[in-house]
Amino acid sequence: MMASYRFTTCSPQSTVQENGRCITKLENMGFRVGQGLIERFTKDTARFKDELDIMKFICKDFWTAVFKKQIDNLRTNHQGIYVLQDNKFRLLTQMSAGKQYLEHASKYLAFTCGLIRGGLSNLGIKSIVTAEVSSMPACKFQVMIQKL
Repeated sequence: MMASYRFTTCSPQSTVQENGRCITKLENMGFRVGQGLIERFTKDTARFKDELDIMKFICKDFWTAVFKKQIDNLRTNHQGIYVLQDNKFRLLTQMSAGKQYLEHASKYLAFTCGLIRGGLSNLGIKSIVTAEVSSMPACKFQVMIQKL
């Protein structure tokens, strides 16, 4: 049996609907990859004490394994919202810093949002992850923990 694959292209001329579909697919791919990576990275670690320990693991060990550097800043309001700041996000460093490229940054961030969400999911935390870029290549990922 031969498998067929359809590659999604996210061209600058894509319609809003196609662009949204593309971002959703990228986020879902990141989710699956994040689940697999976190399983592999945590197989020899002790259980985490709490949510904050899990987020610290994501910012240090997980981020270092994936992007070869730690998150630059982790902030929390201690009510389920965490902000992870990367001042030189590896996927955006090759892009020009011009304002016209900011709209294309979401395509590069969607996969990473899924990566974080998938990793947290496998650690028992349901979350919503969003990303924001104000100036290239710095970005912030906001993680909202969904209480069950």
